[in-house]
Amino acid sequence: MAYSRPIGGEDLVVTFYGVRGSTPCNGPEVARYGGNTSCVAVEIPGQPPVLFDLGTGLRYFGRTCPDDQPLKASCLIGHLHWDHIQGLPFFQPLLREGGEFHIYAPMQEDGRSAYDVLKSTITPPMFPVELHGIPSSLHFHDIVDADFTIGSADSPVSVMARRVPHVGLALGYRVTWGGVSVTYLSDHQQPQGGFFADSSVRELCDGTDLLIHDAQYLPHEFASKADWGHCTAEFAVWLAEETGARRLALFHHDPDHDDDCVDEILASARAMATSVDVIAASERTSVTVPAR
Repeated sequence: MAYSRPIGGEDLVVTFYGVRGSTPCNGPEVARYGGNTSCVAVEIPGQPPVLFDLGTGLRYFGRTCPDDQPLKASCLIGHLHWDHIQGLPFFQPLLREGGEFHIYAPMQEDGRSAYDVLKSTITPPMFPVELHGIPSSLHFHDIVDADFTIGSADSPVSVMARRVPHVGLALGYRVTWGGVSVTYLSDHQQPQGGFFADSSVRELCDGTDLLIHDAQYLPHEFASKADWGHCTAEFAVWLAEETGARRLALFHHDPDHDDDCVDEILASARAMATSVDVIAASERTSVTVPAR
């Protein structure tokens, strides 16, 4: 029998296992917020876990899973940049017979599927084991703008996937269950010349209970990297309040920002916010989203 992580109550629990963008980093200067790349677990009562992205934080999620049971999970990949997939071959539950993973990711603009991309990277000489040699079952779903359900048939989880501005084709996700929603926009290109948001982004964020959003750059950094596919905390706060999000988690911290810098970004964001509760995502910490 596949393992679906039991949690108490009727609330969603969102746990951050990787919160950095671009590349993993290590050292005492990043110890409080953490240095692993993007991976967030959403645990829903009676459901297999839902994973946003498969960065290096995925390895640490895997260490929380029982060794004696196969794992079933749904994996929602925002895009296929290296920092969002590099944890997959180091995910211990993949090495167990009977595991089952449904992987949702955008079809590439050149026509390649997520399976094609991962097959070309998880292979010698870049990795000693090929993708098809992994014992667990991997089911790939190529999506762009899509609405679908995952999880158990008697109490399905609704998922909305929409394109978001980034470098290359990227998706944001909104997961809804029990009357509450969690939205994930890990990489989002801030507009140049003023704050505005695409209709797809507004749809993902509208009234969400928790918005996990890119906040990689300080304003002066964005000025020189305005087309690199990311944004500032100021834009993230504006978007959260513009769309009526209830809580905002600043995410995708720059690898060059130490803990003190992230503290300063958080303080600035909180000073700007008028109607949204703002936190900075930190590894191994959880946010409870109460069911309604």
